[in-house]
Amino acid sequence: MSLDIPVLFVIHRRPIVTRRVFAAIAAAEPRRLFIAADGPATSGDQEACDEARAAVSRIDWQCEVSHDFSETNLGLNRRMISAIDWVFKQSESAIVIEDDCLPHPDFFRFCSSLLERYRDDSRVVHVSGECYRTERTGGDSYFFSKYPLAWGWGTWRRAWSLFDAAMTSWPEFRVQAAAQALFDSEDERQYWTSTFDLLHRDGAAGSMGSWDYAWYYACMVHGLSIHPAVNLVSNIGSGPLASHTSHLGGLADRRAGSMDQPLRHPASLVRDRQADLDTFDHRFPGSLLKRQRSFAHQIRRPARWALRLVRGVRGDAR
Repeated sequence: MSLDIPVLFVIHRRPIVTRRVFAAIAAAEPRRLFIAADGPATSGDQEACDEARAAVSRIDWQCEVSHDFSETNLGLNRRMISAIDWVFKQSESAIVIEDDCLPHPDFFRFCSSLLERYRDDSRVVHVSGECYRTERTGGDSYFFSKYPLAWGWGTWRRAWSLFDAAMTSWPEFRVQAAAQALFDSEDERQYWTSTFDLLHRDGAAGSMGSWDYAWYYACMVHGLSIHPAVNLVSNIGSGPLASHTSHLGGLADRRAGSMDQPLRHPASLVRDRQADLDTFDHRFPGSLLKRQRSFAHQIRRPARWALRLVRGVRGDAR
């Protein structure tokens, strides 16, 4: 296949997983490829960073390639935000892949098709490659969610323009009825409210590397995200070199399946609330919260509890 939607590939210091993911991107043959790399955090990282950059140096298909290789270590938060900003200064839409998110070949067809279909529909702000719905009902190829999952995803310049790393509007939005309508269980409400409180206090330049959670907030407030009916991306980055995914548990190397063509589109643009509960249970700490509910002293300190959960089950890679 030859892919018309530009692809942003973000790498750092893991050449082995970088080669695997780059091979999947190469098979899709994007006509426009942006490659962003973070610099070494220590002198000991230099060789691994160089190897990762070498792993993406061979382009053997017709493609316009741009590089943004940082010589200094920006950190996950600044590197991701600056890379995405860089792409959307040059493109109206893009697919974003990090170095440990291995997409199924059907992911690119799925994502590019829906980026084109909903290009001018402001109700849709994100297309994800992940699926955690436990039971598939009907034959639609995808459903709508409040969660903009970021292990292989796509969006538009119009949507990324809503991103605010400092989550400036959160205190005002927090007390509105619309905020409460986002959540389908008390566990969800407590987790996201305390997490967003914490991240807002931490600030745009905070230490938690929170670009993805700020993106979650922007998307939750402004529109809906698309999830495929079958999982299309595996995270292969669990290990000591990961920033936030060193202990992925059951999420590590989660199987990616194929997507039937042509796509079958939902009849209406409505959020699947049961699927969102499934996603909270399996991608976020919903199941863990249920198991730990007896620990009432932790629930009474939601900010500290949320901090541990954010650091333990982060949704970002690297």
